[in-house]
Amino acid sequence: MVEGVAAYLLDTNHLSPLVTPTHPLRSRIRMAMDGGDEFYFALPSLTEVVAGFSILPRATQNRREWALVRPTLGLVGLDEQDALDAADLHVSLRRQGVQLAIVDALIATVALRYGLTLLTTDGDFQSVPGLVIGNWVPTP
Repeated sequence: MVEGVAAYLLDTNHLSPLVTPTHPLRSRIRMAMDGGDEFYFALPSLTEVVAGFSILPRATQNRREWALVRPTLGLVGLDEQDALDAADLHVSLRRQGVQLAIVDALIATVALRYGLTLLTTDGDFQSVPGLVIGNWVPTP
């Protein structure tokens, strides 16, 4: 991640629309990239998005589009410390009465570790201390 450049982590709900060529989010991200912004995704989101679009009737087309989009995005891997931090986050929030799925805790942990703005429509992330959140999915 380059200092001084806007850098974003795409949650699954911002990653999945990218397989639709005419989706406005795909254009917006492309324009932001042209301006120097960087976009990343984490392994848990990859699993969710590929599983999600693979069960749709247009699965073959989705995989073809994903193959076109994928090289434009950075992949953020996870390590043992991320897993431990995500577990701690999950437990801490749960003790406060907040439910955050393990996958979401992993995604939040990655965003925090690398100082990325998380692009998501998921309100569950609002409870994560220090997490910067944005939502670029247009509302109907």
